[in-house]
Amino acid sequence: MTLIFATNNQHKVDEIRNVIGDKFNLITMKEAGIDIDIPEPHDTIAANASEKSSVIHKFTKENVFSEDTGLEVYSLNGEPGVKSARYAGEHKNFQHNIDKLLFNLQEKHDRSARFITVISLILDGKEQLFEGICEGKILEAQRGSGGFGYDPVFVPDGSNKTFAEMTMEEKNVFSHRRKATDKLVEFLKSLEPKA
Repeated sequence: MTLIFATNNQHKVDEIRNVIGDKFNLITMKEAGIDIDIPEPHDTIAANASEKSSVIHKFTKENVFSEDTGLEVYSLNGEPGVKSARYAGEHKNFQHNIDKLLFNLQEKHDRSARFITVISLILDGKEQLFEGICEGKILEAQRGSGGFGYDPVFVPDGSNKTFAEMTMEEKNVFSHRRKATDKLVEFLKSLEPKA
């Protein structure tokens, strides 16, 4: 089965390919010859995921999936949430986003947060949604050089390392994206004819 992954973010491609392995043929928008920036106009992560997959499905008529991920900080009323990539502006600079987050948390005692990923799959014209959540907390200073986005300041519950200090394998033990991708893979496997 071939699926187009509706993203321009190579980090997300790497993480999901690491989970899927060779179970399915995943092709990126770039590999499919699609060069567009898909808007994320909605106020929920699920709606933005649906937007991305439906845009590419209408464009290609192929089976496609997308994901949208947000970091929700409880003491900031769920910020940055759907604006996670653009928290400090439309230029999508992750260092500026982290700086703004740490600044906004200066006076807060509760630093608990969660990552949420929603995957939207459009298969044979029908949409399915899969959600993954990782609870954790935001540190006062960055640690580690791996990962991307808010990984240097996020420590998942059950670990003392930030996502940026982990290998891909370590991150996959906790990862919100891994949890949603596992549900996607289980669903696709359930469709396979039994031998």
